Amino acid sequence: MDSHTALFGVIGDPIRHSKSPIMLNRAFRETGVNGGYAAFHVTPERLEQAIAGVRGLGFRGLNVTIPHKVEVMQFLDEISEGAQAIGAVNTIVNENGRLIGYNTDGIGYVRSLKEEAEPDLSGKTIVVLGAGGAARGILWALAQEGPAAIFVANRTEAKAVELAGSFPSAMRISAVPGNGLQSVVAEADVVVNTTSVGMSPNVDALPIDPAWLKPGAVASDLIYNPLKTAFLSRAEERGCRIHGGLGMFVYQGAYAFEYWTGKPAPIAAMREVVLASFV
Repeated sequence: MDSHTALFGVIGDPIRHSKSPIMLNRAFRETGVNGGYAAFHVTPERLEQAIAGVRGLGFRGLNVTIPHKVEVMQFLDEISEGAQAIGAVNTIVNENGRLIGYNTDGIGYVRSLKEEAEPDLSGKTIVVLGAGGAARGILWALAQEGPAAIFVANRTEAKAVELAGSFPSAMRISAVPGNGLQSVVAEADVVVNTTSVGMSPNVDALPIDPAWLKPGAVASDLIYNPLKTAFLSRAEERGCRIHGGLGMFVYQGAYAFEYWTGKPAPIAAMREVVLASFV
């Protein structure tokens, strides 16, 4: 670092577990960008001050993680069309003092899914488990791919109904009725777990019974710790193709890097350094 280093970071609560600093600092080194990236623990009551600090210190960009992705929007100057539709921001670009919010979660997820598991999502039937912030971004990005139908399932059915209803009807997103999940999953080409069920340390927990999946379907999990969840292991035993959460994490960071620098992200190096951190 020197007096010309551009500053970047990630804010969240909690944040100590974040792999973003090792991944983005590797990306800067790999591409010769004079940038530095750090993690900042910001509690909800300090969020407005943190964003004022970004302006005051001239940070070039910021990632935003749980629980700030929705609340941060009110403190920005502009929100991209995608982030507006999703209703959440995970990446901020400082363009000459104007803070612009983007959402790279959903597009990062879809880029990863297409490269690693299912290149063509058009005409497919997709089930998304969970109705939180991550699900919203993924639903929007999946809908851009022209699937036949997308179903949202959540423990609290009303939340799934509300989330599905917040998208235009042309996107063909609907909620799964309470007792209909098994039959919907049995017909699905892609089933995505966006919940935290199965995340370390509760690694034996399952979001659904993997016996419901049809062999040959894609089972996808946003969790990347562990790299292969119990849900994915059991799905693989059933003859499903599997897709873990590491790719989404790498690609959402890659899009952020590209927005900040205008350079193609060094994806292989980013993935390698995150993988190495699990050993």
